Parts: sequence; structure tokens; C-alpha cells
Amino acid sequence: MPAAAAPETQRPRTGPERPPAARRRLPWRTALAAAGGLLLLLAFPGWSLPLLAVPATAALALAVHGQRARGGAWLGLVFGLAFFVPLLSWSGTYVGAFPWLALAVSQALFLALLGAATAATSRLRLWPLWTAALWVAGEALRGRLPLGGFPWGRLGFSQTDGPFLSLAAYGGVPLVGFAVALCGALLAAAVLALGRGAPGRAPVRTAAAAVAGALAVPLLGGLAWLPLPGSSLTAGGPTVTVAVVQGDVPEAGLEFNARRRAVLDNHVQQTLRLAAAVAAGDQAQPDLVVWPENSSDIDPYTNADAARAIGTAAEAVGAPILVGAVVDGPGEYLSNTGIVWDPATGPGDTYVKRHPVPLAEYVPARAFFRFFSDKVDLVRRDFTRGNEAGVLEMGGAQVGDVICFEVVYDSLVADTVEAGAELLVVQTNNATFGFSDESAQQVAAAQVRAVEFGRSVALASTSGISAVIAPDGSLVRQSQLFTSAVFVEEIARRDTTTLAQRLGAAPEWALSALGAGAVLAVAVRARRRGR
Repeated sequence: MPAAAAPETQRPRTGPERPPAARRRLPWRTALAAAGGLLLLLAFPGWSLPLLAVPATAALALAVHGQRARGGAWLGLVFGLAFFVPLLSWSGTYVGAFPWLALAVSQALFLALLGAATAATSRLRLWPLWTAALWVAGEALRGRLPLGGFPWGRLGFSQTDGPFLSLAAYGGVPLVGFAVALCGALLAAAVLALGRGAPGRAPVRTAAAAVAGALAVPLLGGLAWLPLPGSSLTAGGPTVTVAVVQGDVPEAGLEFNARRRAVLDNHVQQTLRLAAAVAAGDQAQPDLVVWPENSSDIDPYTNADAARAIGTAAEAVGAPILVGAVVDGPGEYLSNTGIVWDPATGPGDTYVKRHPVPLAEYVPARAFFRFFSDKVDLVRRDFTRGNEAGVLEMGGAQVGDVICFEVVYDSLVADTVEAGAELLVVQTNNATFGFSDESAQQVAAAQVRAVEFGRSVALASTSGISAVIAPDGSLVRQSQLFTSAVFVEEIARRDTTTLAQRLGAAPEWALSALGAGAVLAVAVRARRRGR
């Protein structure tokens, strides 16, 4: 007789299956992850509701809790797309949807990795701690890979106001992001404890402890302000008078530099007006003047007319001008360069941008990327990269220059301050992003840097937003998009050292190692179970 069929419960399983209840819950988890990504978007400029970053990270922690790594990866990807697609919409303003969506998806994939790791470690004890550490690890990877990384939209850059911002002075952007993510994970733990429905007081006590922890973190952040030096522009050292010039461009878009001479003339004319105001006693005499990136896309070393125009402006205002210029060379390359133009001696010290933007200032593997978009051929000549920190002596001050997106790279700003910068300058050009939130997002990053290093920041843009930022991150002056503006402010030359500067990248490495260690512990445990 043939053997009786094995009972249903005895049939061998060919692979893991998610229980039906978990399958029913996945759509709700997906919706929660998407809502979390949108909440995080609202924390950034454009909406500027920084405290919403806490429930945003809580939403992701709740969505992935108890899931397998594969499910966590899906939920992290949903969160990342809901956040990055609208956040980075400025990147497609004039080049179309494909580059924008490609960039957004590439960044969202790092959130997918974060979701997988967070799900895998969510059953460990003290899981909120590992969750927060994994946020730091994920952002550390995103800031380095690929092609030097793109650390835009980090949690820490959303905190331009509120109790978390002061933590930048103690551990930089990574510590701010860790604190935000830890609060979110603790709130998620409280929700989960209350949702268990177990009898007795244990869930309530667990939830109360988690809420207390979530409240303690921003309280510590608020107390962290107390030992910090004064927030005034003029406090902390001898002062220099700095003028920031925003000359504006003839029109927004990729072709703004087709009218390069008009852009240069705009900045010359604004400087001449400043000189007239100084002569009339309406403005203070500046010790130095800052022009933005691309204020002279005509190489003043090879074009006598451009050099003469810049020299005329410097002589009229009676102060050196930091000119943002595109310079021919070396060889077949171009250089994005800040040039100190002295009213008496002409061009002097220079800083060459050390992190040119891939696919915007240089094109790696051009034939490969042309297959996806012919817009890469708008970059006709690749920009080279500099190799020295941008500390320039101007008007008696040691000025630390970073150019455009360099402000979001921790190491580039840190070694500029370490090299002796007494105040920071960000030269940027936002004309290619239209009336988007890109400029405001860049200003937000500069605000966090001001607190991180205890330095005032002068941000000069061709078309807005230009700003003067105090060491506490507050905006002292700011311009509007696509307008002309001139700011003249007295700024202290500071040489104090914050704890964040002394520690350097150590907090990021330590927190990343903590998160990686949790993932390793899960992997070892799974291997042992397999044996």
C-alpha cells in the first residue's frame, strides 16, 4: 500500500514564509514609512519645522521593528524615496527628471540599507541605541560613496533651531543626527511598549522610561548651550568689517554663464555702489569684500578687461576682494578658484575647490553616463581638484574659504578651521537651481557649521540666498533669491576651539562602530542558530 500522506503540519518547509498576519501588516508599515519620510522633509528648509525630524525617525523605527532585514530594506527604501525625491527636486530644475530621480534613488538606497540593519537589530536589548548609531553609520557611508559621496539631507542639517543644535559644538553633525534619531527610537519604544497590551504595570513603566529618555536628550542639548562662548558676531576676538556682495545674474538657468560679462559687471557695479556709500558715510569701510562663486567666469589671469574691472572695484572700495573665478588650467582642466584681489597689488593668494561635483563640474566615465543623459556634455571641460585648505589672509584676518557644496563635507570644513581660519566664508552659485529650496538648504548647513566650530560664517551667492551667520547659528542678515544685495557687518576673528573640532571625526567613527557592532552581533547569533 502506498504510504499515507504526511499531515499538513509535518510537510517539510522549502523556505521561510512570512505569517499571514505579517503580510496584512506590511501595507500599514509601508504607509508609516512613507509618512516618516515626508515628516523628515518638513524638518528641512522650505518648511523649516526641525522638531518633526524626531517623529520622522520614530516612524521608520516603528515600521521596521520586528521585521526581517529584507522587509526592513523595503521600508527604508520607501522612507528614503518619500524624503529624497522632493528634497532633491532642485537638482532637476533645468536638466530634467532623470538626473534628479537618479540622484534621489541613489540616496534612498542608503536608507534601504539603514532599514535592513535597523530591522535586523530591533530585537536586541537597548535597540533604540543601536538604531540611532546606525543612522550615523548610514550617513557616514552616504557621505563617502560613491565618487566621494553626497552628504546632503543629513539629520543634523535639519536642526537649525531648537535644543539639538548646540550638540554640534560637541560632536559635530554626527552627534546632532544621533541625538535626533535616539529621541525618535525612544518614542517608538514607548509606543511599542504601550501597544503590547500585556497585563500589569511593566509596559507602562517601560513606556514611561522611554519617554523620559526621549525628553532627556533635548534637555541635555539645551543645557549644552550654557558652556558655549557668546553668540554675538563681534564677541570673541578682534573684529574685521566684512562686506558680502550678491550681484545677481541676468537670468536663472544653466545658461546664466553664457552672459559671463554681465554677471561680472553686476558684482563690479554693486561694489562700486558700496564704495560710494562708504565715501558718503552711509556704510562702514570694509576690511575685506566677498564675492560669490562664478562671479567672474572670465579668467582674470588671461583676460585683461576682466582683470581691469575687478581691479577698479577693489581700488574704489579700498579693500581686497575674494573673487570666485573660473580659471584655465592646469592643462586641459579648469579650476574653480577663490582669488584674493588686492587693490594695490592685484591677484594674490588662491584657493582651488577640493571637491568638484561629479557630473556637474567633471564627468567620470563620460561615455557611460552619456548613455543615460546627454546633459553630461554640458560639462565641456572637467574641473580639477585643489589639494590645500582654503585659509587666505585678507584685511588682517585669516579667512577660511569653502566653495558651494563643500560646506556639507565634514572634513573639508574641519581642516579649514584647523589650518587657522578665524571666520568662514562660503562662496556659492545657486543660479542653476532656480527658485527652489536648494539655497536655503545650503544656508542651513552653514548655520550648523557655525555652531560646530564657533565661527561666524559669511555666505556669498550670485543670486541668493546670501547670509551672515553668527556663531550660535542665528541668521544676522540674509538676502532674497535673484536680487542684488550688499551686507556690511563687523565680525570677530575667533581662535577658540570647540570640543567638536578637537574630537574631529572620532564621534562619527565611534557611533558608526557601535551600529556596525550591533549588526555583527545579530549576524553571529544567526550563524550560531544555523549551526
